[in-house]
Amino acid sequence: MAPKLFVASGIFPPELGGPATYLAAVLPALLALGWEPRVLTYGPPHSQDSPYPVTRIARAPYPLRMTRYAFEARKHLAWADLVYAHTIDLPLWGFRDRPRVIKIVGDQAWERCIRRRWIPSDLSIDEFQTYDGDWRARWQKRSRSAQVAAMNAVIVPSQYLARMVTAWGVEPTKVHVIYNALPPAPPPAQTREALRAQLQWDDRPTLITVARLQPWKGIDHLIAVMRRLPNARLVVVGDGPDRARLQSLAEPLGDRVKFTGRLKPAQVHRLMRAADGLALYSGYEGLSHTLLESLRLGTPVLASAVGGNPEIVRDGVNGLLVPYVDVAALQRGIAELIDRRAEFAANSQAGLGRFRLETMARKTDQLLRSLLP
Repeated sequence: MAPKLFVASGIFPPELGGPATYLAAVLPALLALGWEPRVLTYGPPHSQDSPYPVTRIARAPYPLRMTRYAFEARKHLAWADLVYAHTIDLPLWGFRDRPRVIKIVGDQAWERCIRRRWIPSDLSIDEFQTYDGDWRARWQKRSRSAQVAAMNAVIVPSQYLARMVTAWGVEPTKVHVIYNALPPAPPPAQTREALRAQLQWDDRPTLITVARLQPWKGIDHLIAVMRRLPNARLVVVGDGPDRARLQSLAEPLGDRVKFTGRLKPAQVHRLMRAADGLALYSGYEGLSHTLLESLRLGTPVLASAVGGNPEIVRDGVNGLLVPYVDVAALQRGIAELIDRRAEFAANSQAGLGRFRLETMARKTDQLLRSLLP
């Protein structure tokens, strides 16, 4: 009989974000390996066909959505052999005899403190780990650490995150690095030149950045560099709470900075393939699906030298790593990325063998099965 896997998440396709992208890749693979998954997530109703049940809880006011999630979660917990959570603070109450795994892709305590302005807006995720200046931050850190430490196992997508989670007090033997991965890319239907013609892009060097528009994604620094590179263009894909501020910063640059809003994955990949390069200049990344997608499509990347980015980007081979925050270095890096595009594109697949979907699915399957009663 197939083991029953309850997947508890905060987001799920068609919504965008790392956990949604990951689940879209790993769940079909686990299904093929003999698991019976069911998903519980927040989000609006959606008619997309799925080979496994997906229950969506509308994002009502906090107490109401938590109550609804907890009610549905108890049904899933009663059914499941194993629980796989994708964020902390989900109301998964009761049935503690079910083994529980969590995937950690960042520090939700830091993100929450930044959003609620409990800590300085420029405090990095690494600085936050030893920050002791606000009782609310200390409370968030204690809560996060206790929840993660209570799990039977923790999956992280990078060595960087493994070190961070272990520093929270989680037993090192519980922490397992399993790199994110993506399904193999289909062969391109059109050449890069044909795509640029369809998009009506002229010969100006064009960079793309794909992110949820949050302050720590560093898009304001990319816009600042565009002021210094008058022949370059930036396409910003995504939406989020920082969009209005970023658009205001970019307004003097006219059509040299374009905001597309949220796009479907196929549309994002089309822009990636047409671009001269992808820039991801964030203050934090656990292990970026965006970098993997761009390199898989043959488009070189520039990334901040933080978090898990150095575990993907081979500096000077398939792209460049630049310090964060250093706008002068960012400007030099973008100019070099444009100048060496053909060289970096030819090496875009270097090192991607570590991020194979088959490897991710096999290692995840082995870990989950090792926890079954």
